[in-house]
Amino acid sequence: MNRILLIEDDAETAEAIVAELADRGFEVQWAGDGVDGLDRARTSSPDAMIVDRMLPGMDGLAVIEALRKDQVRTPVLVLSALGAVDDRVRGLRMGGDDYLTKPFAIIELVARIEALLRRPTDSRETILHVGPLEIDLIERTARRGERELELLPREFRLLEYMMRRNDQLLTRAMLLEEVWNYKFVPATTNLIDVHMGRLRHKVDGPGEVQLIHNVRGSGFVLRSRL
Repeated sequence: MNRILLIEDDAETAEAIVAELADRGFEVQWAGDGVDGLDRARTSSPDAMIVDRMLPGMDGLAVIEALRKDQVRTPVLVLSALGAVDDRVRGLRMGGDDYLTKPFAIIELVARIEALLRRPTDSRETILHVGPLEIDLIERTARRGERELELLPREFRLLEYMMRRNDQLLTRAMLLEEVWNYKFVPATTNLIDVHMGRLRHKVDGPGEVQLIHNVRGSGFVLRSRL
């Protein structure tokens, strides 16, 4: 059973989150202010944390920064009513792993926590490199060599997932579950092929060595070697 630490001062919001996560099999601990939350984070070793940005006693970002200075690498989902790009970037740069703007749907929060728990333990890096590809997870930019890639949000998530698993065969079922958060695989859908086609067109330009390969009948592979 995964243990989640929730640091949230609004009781109504906290109760809704705790109830939903508990129904889904998580063990949830709740702290109502930043000081108590930091102490619980240091002593209870949660598998993931949900931290509100604006907290009494100690700001949520200060809590995260203190944990990162202590070399605590527990994945953190930041909650905030501040939804501007600069606010999100600051939250990620201070050590948050994901950022969710209030108000939000509880089901989206659960999906994001599940995604954080599925991440490899070495996923704290903020810039990924595979061959000539580079993506910046904070600035949300992507490049192939000197060429900037103009990616839509879903394309960016898809490329990030593939770069974290380069040279591995990724089936359509895996991509639907991990990138689209599907809990079941439709009998027939061309969703993956449509998005992959658009991504390949942007990543593999004219005259460039192909990086994204379609393995007929199986899935897709991002090759790390040219």
